[in-house]
Amino acid sequence: MLRAEVCPTSYTFSSLIKACGMLFALKLGESLHCQAWKTGFDANAFLLTALVDFYGKLGRISESRKMFDEMPERDSFAWGTIISVHARAGDMSSAGQLFYEMPEKNATAWNNMIDGYSRLGDVGSAALLFNQMPMKDLVSWTTMITCYSQSKRYKDALAVFDEMMKNGIWPDEITLATIISCCAHLGALNVGKGIHCYIFQERLSLDVYIGSALVDMYAKCGQLDRSLIVFLNLEEKNVYSWNTIIEGLGAHGHGKSALAMFRNMLKGNIKPNGVTFISILSACSHAGLVAEGREVFQTMINDFQIDPQIEHYGCMADLFCKAKLLEDAQKLIKSMKIEPNAVIWGALLSGCKLCKNLEMAEIAVSKLIELEPGNCGYYSLLVTMYAEANRWKEVGKIRTTMRELGVEKRCPGASWIERENELHQFIAADKSHPASSELHILLDDLHGQLKLADYLPKQSEIQCAGSYNNNAKSQGGRVIGGGNGDILCLLLVLDITIEGRICLQWIKGDILVKVTKRFSLEWSIAVSSMSCNLQSLF
Repeated sequence: MLRAEVCPTSYTFSSLIKACGMLFALKLGESLHCQAWKTGFDANAFLLTALVDFYGKLGRISESRKMFDEMPERDSFAWGTIISVHARAGDMSSAGQLFYEMPEKNATAWNNMIDGYSRLGDVGSAALLFNQMPMKDLVSWTTMITCYSQSKRYKDALAVFDEMMKNGIWPDEITLATIISCCAHLGALNVGKGIHCYIFQERLSLDVYIGSALVDMYAKCGQLDRSLIVFLNLEEKNVYSWNTIIEGLGAHGHGKSALAMFRNMLKGNIKPNGVTFISILSACSHAGLVAEGREVFQTMINDFQIDPQIEHYGCMADLFCKAKLLEDAQKLIKSMKIEPNAVIWGALLSGCKLCKNLEMAEIAVSKLIELEPGNCGYYSLLVTMYAEANRWKEVGKIRTTMRELGVEKRCPGASWIERENELHQFIAADKSHPASSELHILLDDLHGQLKLADYLPKQSEIQCAGSYNNNAKSQGGRVIGGGNGDILCLLLVLDITIEGRICLQWIKGDILVKVTKRFSLEWSIAVSSMSCNLQSLF
């Protein structure tokens, strides 16, 4: 352009500076700024706004603010840009001051403020602004949904999505991918299916992000067949898509299938990343594939030059410990180039319990107490091991130590279930659910049936969670049992006991049980005429 002796305009400079911001080309951007100043465009509002954004993206906040302050006239776009600069930098104090000084607040400014609070994890302030917003566009709704999702408040994200649809705002690909991910975390299978149907009915493009989110959702909700169908029908697959299906196969205990999928990924010239190897090593751990796990670990280091991170070591430690190879686990921990964390020592402790190795368990617990002194789980596991070995003196000492240190169980057992697209949460010893009385009547009845069957639980308290409404006891029983051939999705925070498994055998219908911490093979049990298919993913 310059060689052709064509003079650049202010729009030329602003476009070039915008490109420099996207490329993080500071020197070239500064050179263009100087050139624009010499050409006499230094007072152009459009160009100055581009400079505000450019310096902000490169972390030069003071220069960005200087450009804004020197603007002779500021339109709403300029105000929105400087608010975004401060919000991205985490300076919500300055962003808020500018926001309240802004003469006419547009949707962009509101969205930038909500996004800024979301980045800082200040969900309360983000929600407060969102609720005060006079007119919400798609970006507003998506930003708030993302805020809740990133803060692991998935149920709130679903509620915002539902409200958005009721207000006639149709989601885009980003909104759909985010909300499908929330369904995966909650085990909200029916809601996820509904969104999938919406995508199909509206003939929306099943891009790699929505497709991968659906693959993940179906896998985490126990629908592995559907997950595979969605994956195989994806026109475009990236490393994230492959990682998702490998993780899903591994979580369901299909380690060999996960390895086969990994090999197909390599044949398709998709280069694996660190997350890929976490997924495949985890799959080997779940399936007990020790030799394959060793090979994959060495392949990661030697063939792909990926340095093992704490997650990779954690998978290998878990693999060795589940296979009762405690010496191999010890050697791995000693060879680590990074400091072992609680996950590593926790895996070793679990292996010690499996092998009844108290000496090594004491070492693991001492390390865990250093890392997480307030975690009662490690003490409790060691107490159990001492009790099994009839070493009651040590049991008493640990319990005394726990009382002296004030170590107690802070997180009660909890579960979520989905029924008719509605999620219900139940917390141990909590009676706040509106149908709590009906549930307890039903559980008393169930307990009576268990007694008649000569089943007496070892634990003094059985905690079951069911989804039901307030209308009647009979309705509650129908819903807990699944009813009408539905699949009942039960999401647990803590592991399920043997007693809990047997209790679930007495409930009719298909039940998907998912423990959030870990998964294992599918299993099904039939008991007389009152049989149910339990797809257990832990």
